[in-house]
Amino acid sequence: MGIETTGKLHTIFETKQVSERFTKREFVIELADNPKYPQVVLFQLTGDRCTQLDGLRVGDQVRIEFSLRGREWRSPSGEIKYFNSLDVWKIEAARARRGDRDRDVDGDMPPPRLDDVPPPLDDIPF
Repeated sequence: MGIETTGKLHTIFETKQVSERFTKREFVIELADNPKYPQVVLFQLTGDRCTQLDGLRVGDQVRIEFSLRGREWRSPSGEIKYFNSLDVWKIEAARARRGDRDRDVDGDMPPPRLDDVPPPLDDIPF
């Protein structure tokens, strides 16, 4: 299940080595769906994706793509518990559409891409 959301980075945790072959890095996003009641939601990156948080800071506006995951666990005494996780596939600085150009959320223009530059005009008649 692919879900997308945007929000402000609230907390970034260090990468944890959970087992010999499994690492995870958790972070919290403040969702601004309802400013009167902001929601702070815990997400996680795993494996090689943990480095996607490098270069981002608390307070940055971000866009994330994630999956909702769940599992059942039975304790040694037989009690069943359920756990959910929000597994992030991609996190990046948020962009806002303004007119025909992308701008950073704070209004700065990104550098032009080659496919954004129009071809030179050739108005010589011969």
